[in-house]
Amino acid sequence: MRANHRMQRLFVTADLAAGAAFEATKEQFHYLSNVLRMEDGASVLVFNGRDGEWRAELGYPTRKRLLLNPIEETRPQPEPADLHYLFAPLKAGRLDYLVQKAVEMGAGLLQPVMTQHVQGRIANLDRLAANVVEAAEQCGILAIPEVAAPRRLEDLLAAWPRDRRILFCDEGHAGQNPLPVLAAIGEKKLALLVGPEGGFSDDERRTLRSLDFVTPIPLGPRILRADTAAVAAMAVIQAAIGDWR
Repeated sequence: MRANHRMQRLFVTADLAAGAAFEATKEQFHYLSNVLRMEDGASVLVFNGRDGEWRAELGYPTRKRLLLNPIEETRPQPEPADLHYLFAPLKAGRLDYLVQKAVEMGAGLLQPVMTQHVQGRIANLDRLAANVVEAAEQCGILAIPEVAAPRRLEDLLAAWPRDRRILFCDEGHAGQNPLPVLAAIGEKKLALLVGPEGGFSDDERRTLRSLDFVTPIPLGPRILRADTAAVAAMAVIQAAIGDWR
């Protein structure tokens, strides 16, 4: 069932059930009351990543308090997305964009990976998590993707579960079309690995190509920026073997 984009959506931490009213946070109170100027009895859509999506009515017991009262479930909780997104951090502004687009494209886990040529860093996981929630609110996503702590590429590969295949965006791939490569993949559990702006080092590329649970894929004839490559790769994966089919 598709999201209702005409109604305001709000991520909450409270359990959701009919009649189980809960108090809005200060930030939510300010946004709904002062920014959107929503009145008593108005409705919003709320979700917590566990209990589906609910239509909730606003109530103001006092001028400085706001209660949200779930009335009816509008969408059941879906299974979480299973595509893992492994990415070398970018600089702050583009990293925010990258995280938001990964959520929109159906990533279920976001794993920062520290490579030899990485240019950005993860200074605050809470900021990444906030971007994930914001993207979910805007795009109608109910299952909130997990944000993992950064790991070095070599450590990640050493402990990698062999039942999940890594699709490695290889800028040095001899081909241009990823579709034949993707069509030959039988596994259902997948991860996408996108490198930094400077690309993977020669040693990293040799290591990745030597592993039997890693499949290099090309992304066309042009060199793409890391954030563009991520969106392009996730789109073609979802269309060819993912949840767009």
